[in-house]
Amino acid sequence: MSDRLVKFVLGAGQVRGVLVRLESTWVELQKRRSYPQGVAALVGQMAAASALMAGSLKFDGSLILQIQGDGPLKLAVAECQPDFGLRATAKMADDMPDDTVLPSELQALVNLHGQGRCAITLDPRDRQSGMQPYQGIVALTDAQGHTLPSLAAMLEQYLAQSEQIDSQLMLASSEQAVCGLLLQRMPAAQPTSPTAETPQEAFSRARHLVATLTKQELLELPPEDILRRLFWEDDVRVFAPLSPRFHCTCSRERVAGMLRLLGRDEVQAILAERGEVDVRCEFCGQGYAFDAVDAAQVFVDTVAQPPVATRPH
Repeated sequence: MSDRLVKFVLGAGQVRGVLVRLESTWVELQKRRSYPQGVAALVGQMAAASALMAGSLKFDGSLILQIQGDGPLKLAVAECQPDFGLRATAKMADDMPDDTVLPSELQALVNLHGQGRCAITLDPRDRQSGMQPYQGIVALTDAQGHTLPSLAAMLEQYLAQSEQIDSQLMLASSEQAVCGLLLQRMPAAQPTSPTAETPQEAFSRARHLVATLTKQELLELPPEDILRRLFWEDDVRVFAPLSPRFHCTCSRERVAGMLRLLGRDEVQAILAERGEVDVRCEFCGQGYAFDAVDAAQVFVDTVAQPPVATRPH
């Protein structure tokens, strides 16, 4: 199985794009956590979308895509690390029976009563340089207040409004793979001659060509074949492919940092009740157990580490 992320530029640079295909990563994500079909598809597409957006940025850090809702799906998170290590997770409503059949529509999953929200966070790798995390809020509705039909439509609107970049995003998922294509107009590019296409003309033509691609083709064809299928008449510059993969950044040291933030009294209360603190990573399922001796060492060591998304047991 092959996971690939391919960046490309069309013509004189008026249009850029990113293609991603996740197979092994998708297998790992499904293996680590089990979700209803509609939720699984959304989690996979969020992982692909985070890789696409990270691939379009010049940013040394992690991109975190997060959706919160008041429907059956309470939280979904996907993270793309600087080296395209990917992880993703979702949390369902606590009172939902295991055999509940969920709809696949985004509105029904996360925005049941109009309280859903989506956020994109850019978390710099080197905070000592003075850079701080940046978070942008993604609207779940259009200008008329209508709920957007898909994750792709939400992110297209975000890129147009927050980044001022005309974009087209296509996402598709199956049991075997999740794939995505991001196309963007380059605002700084200028025509090479009076008769050459403007960036807007080039983007409009490329967008029309992408509209002929079916989701089945996106799922079945390798990225290079998709580019040949769509842009065989164009000058396409393709960069060296990258290899996204499943990678969770949890560690015992990070969990220890979370326990420090929780506080000595709270940790002691858990120890008194259960005999140990058992913490399980929400992303990969890895468990970390701390007995009384381990917990004492946590608070002796004063070098705090960043916390990880976990749940104590």
